[in-house]
Amino acid sequence: MSSSWHTLLIRIGERCMEYGGHADAEDHIETCYNYITRELQQSGDEILEVLMQCAEELPHKDPLYGTLVGLISMDDGDFASKVVQKTQEGLQDALYSGNCNKLRILMRFLSVLMSSNVVSTGSVVEVFETLLSSAATTVDDEKGNPAWQPRADFYIYCILASLPWCGLELYERVAEELERVMAGVEAYLSIRRPLLEVALCPFSSIQDDDMNAKEDADFLVDLWRRIKDLQDNGWKVESVPRPHLAFEARLATCQGFEFGQLICPESPELPSTGSEVEFGKQRQEAEQKYPQRMRRIHIFPPSKTDEEISLIDRFVVEEYLLDVLFYLNGCRKECAAYMAGLPVPFRYEFLMAETVFSQLLLLPRPPFKQIYYTVVIIDLCKALPGAFPTVVAGAVRWFFNRVGDLDVECRTRLILWFAHHLSNFQFVWPWEEWAHVMDQPKWSPQRVFVQEALEKEVRLAYLDKIRQSLDAAPKLEELLPPKNSPCFKYSAENHANFSDSEIALSTELTGMVKGKKTARDIQLWIEEKIMPTYGQKAAIEIVIQTLLYIGSKSFTHMVTVLERYGQVFSKLASDQNLQVFMIEEVAKMWQNSSQMTSIIIDRMMGYRIISNLAIVSWVFSSQNVQRFHTSDAVWEVLRNAINKTNNRTADLRKEVDAAQKVVEAATDAANKAMQTLQSAEAILDAAETEESQMQATAKAEWAKSLVEKKKDDENLAEEALEAKDALLTRALREQEALLVAVFRNFSSLLTERLSNAMPISELELVNGKDTIDVDQEGPSPMDTDDNYDEDDKEINDKRHIRHNGISNKEDSGLEEEQQWRICTLGNLRAITRQYAEEVWEHIKMLDAEVLKEDVDPVVLKTVFACLQRPWS
Repeated sequence: MSSSWHTLLIRIGERCMEYGGHADAEDHIETCYNYITRELQQSGDEILEVLMQCAEELPHKDPLYGTLVGLISMDDGDFASKVVQKTQEGLQDALYSGNCNKLRILMRFLSVLMSSNVVSTGSVVEVFETLLSSAATTVDDEKGNPAWQPRADFYIYCILASLPWCGLELYERVAEELERVMAGVEAYLSIRRPLLEVALCPFSSIQDDDMNAKEDADFLVDLWRRIKDLQDNGWKVESVPRPHLAFEARLATCQGFEFGQLICPESPELPSTGSEVEFGKQRQEAEQKYPQRMRRIHIFPPSKTDEEISLIDRFVVEEYLLDVLFYLNGCRKECAAYMAGLPVPFRYEFLMAETVFSQLLLLPRPPFKQIYYTVVIIDLCKALPGAFPTVVAGAVRWFFNRVGDLDVECRTRLILWFAHHLSNFQFVWPWEEWAHVMDQPKWSPQRVFVQEALEKEVRLAYLDKIRQSLDAAPKLEELLPPKNSPCFKYSAENHANFSDSEIALSTELTGMVKGKKTARDIQLWIEEKIMPTYGQKAAIEIVIQTLLYIGSKSFTHMVTVLERYGQVFSKLASDQNLQVFMIEEVAKMWQNSSQMTSIIIDRMMGYRIISNLAIVSWVFSSQNVQRFHTSDAVWEVLRNAINKTNNRTADLRKEVDAAQKVVEAATDAANKAMQTLQSAEAILDAAETEESQMQATAKAEWAKSLVEKKKDDENLAEEALEAKDALLTRALREQEALLVAVFRNFSSLLTERLSNAMPISELELVNGKDTIDVDQEGPSPMDTDDNYDEDDKEINDKRHIRHNGISNKEDSGLEEEQQWRICTLGNLRAITRQYAEEVWEHIKMLDAEVLKEDVDPVVLKTVFACLQRPWS
């Protein structure tokens, strides 16, 4: 019986066997109510716990759970009272801990409890006004701390996001109080600072005929517009079920419980110095704790998504989808099933695709790893085989047509997703639609997109398999990467390019490795045989080429070589210049595989054979700078280096925190031991008989030895903490040096290239835009099947013709330089955005060493925009 009510609670509202295979909400509530009321006396606490968990983790069913609690309250007011108390405690805990999702969902649950007469309307209004008051105080320059505006915005968001579930009831019962809340929200919007998040937009250049241009950049202003539209329509929402209306007569007799008062946490104090840097650090902290949940990307035309869906219904469905994505992230099959079966009376496949892609491309980072959204899309395609694959295909075509406008980081994410997605569907795609990219220059965004997608596909399969998938578009085979094999300099094919002595040395080294010679033996051999005659660089060349070729059989062989002969590599490349030369040799050895190049460089950094500064120097070397806009391979190496450095620092921080707790525990234990010793000594002093003195003496000696042991433990813990602190200090210095090197290289390179005259404005470069006028056509319909409308294709060709460098061959040099600038600035923007927390931590050094007046204003504006730092 216990499992029955448990299953019924979880599956309520679903078409499942537990409810006879139908999805009538009224019948489900009645059935569940009957089961639960019979079990309340025996399993009341367990039912309460499961119900609250369902209300939080299946929030699209909250109206059903609210009605259920209302019916139960007629029989057991105690249980309903506990539900209200649990909700109040959860909200209070969420406020103090900054748990955004819990706060938002419990606000919704409170709203539906009010609709079912479980909570009084006055209590809900009081909660709204408490959040309003806290938000208004926070953004007040004199009484609050405007750096924490993200928290204040989130409080207002919670209020507005609850109104679709309770606005109608509040309007019918306490219209004046509701109007007062609306006026308070409007007053708050008038005093807050508008958000300027240009650097967080997925598209850097949006045409006037694009729906994305009509979307409010400020998410709170946009939600306010939707709520005002809801108010004008009488607070009626199609997408929010109101099952309590079917039980209105019974619920009218419910006792409305008062909701306890909530207390909002105080904002941290403003920096006493009034420092702009300290203000920026606080704002960065606030934005991390209270991130914006979504930035919409309108992929499909209104005829597909908006004609039958009102503004507020779109918002509610997005909330449903985001909730399911968040709470069911560990159950991909369940996640897809719930997303495909939301309780709304209209089709929403297009809206669902827009929501998932908006999350996938959310800047600065999505809530979950990219792989999660990939498997969700795959499962949705399998759950809705007749509809969703076609929608996804339409989305891909839409992104491809605008890839020149797409943010560089979003472009990289989209390529990785696309390749992974195709790998789950036999790599089937109508490549012939994109065969025209072969007529575009090598730096064209569309051509680079196809090239990078094919390269990532090869990583997930093998070259011949991907070549077979291009049978309908053989011209694209030219974009495939070469066969994944090492380029060994001292092979028989290259005999004419090297002296016999060099080849002999490589052969001898190979024999030593096969003969199981130690790293020390090989090091001595290098110093005796190679260094005196050929020099340091030749030694690096021979050793890197030979040892990496030996390890090229498999990834395991490669790791074994690096681990076994890491000391040999480290000894050869003792300074940064030699390390850069070593990286160059690795790149030459694996020039046919950007993946192996990236992996080996990453492993060598992990084993401290090369430094992160050497990697930065190699990335910005002249031979790599010229392919910044034609390949992602170099940027992948740089991202890996920054990630590894930052992860090392983060891990050490955790270790220091853990060591600090060990020290505190050891100190407490030592203090307790000292108290035990003092107590034993006091007993010894008070002992009168010989027997009692002997017992007290023994106890005092034991206590003294315990003190010594605990003191030793404390000393060991403190030494361990000091060692971890020293490692963390070193890691922070390395992190600071890395960031300074990265931004210095970006600044000097871009300042030099931007100083050359180009027909492009500073602002447009900051936003990644070009200066080319395009035909201002109406929005193009998105055909989501395999058939294209020729007129639509012509519009898309006109719109993006200059982004892909095929409009004027005479200006191809200027266009390529423009694309190089856009890509390089885009990667600067991506790195600043992604590592904003680390940048703020070292901002004083960056200001002193890099971000100075001699740097091009475009570069400074780009960095400042990503940090949301005021520019003057």
